[in-house]
Amino acid sequence: QVQLVESGGGLVQAGGSLRLSCTASKRTFTYVMGWFRQAPGKEREFVATISRNGADTYYADFVKGRFTISRDNAGSTLYLQMNSLNLEDTAIYYCGARPSGLASTTTTQSFPFWGQGTQVTVSS
Repeated sequence: QVQLVESGGGLVQAGGSLRLSCTASKRTFTYVMGWFRQAPGKEREFVATISRNGADTYYADFVKGRFTISRDNAGSTLYLQMNSLNLEDTAIYYCGARPSGLASTTTTQSFPFWGQGTQVTVSS
């Protein structure tokens, strides 16, 4: 079992940047980690995942080239650097952890552990 707490969300203008963090209750080097988001009235969707050693990353097409997922396995923190934000990026962003499987599996249902989310709002 692992507890996750996201931070770093907020209000930003279109074209701006934010860096999200996800702090775990224990070291997460044995977990595949990921970021997901949920906009009002929509299902939670995959944003990015990262392998246990950080060598492999996967991104949704709509964030490629703009977002970067990374992790600090010496500690217990996951990051999401978000650049060139647009209005469609407005959502609650969630951190997920999975003790088994590969980072290439990006379905929401495959992640058993979640944080409570952090709101990202992009304004025009």
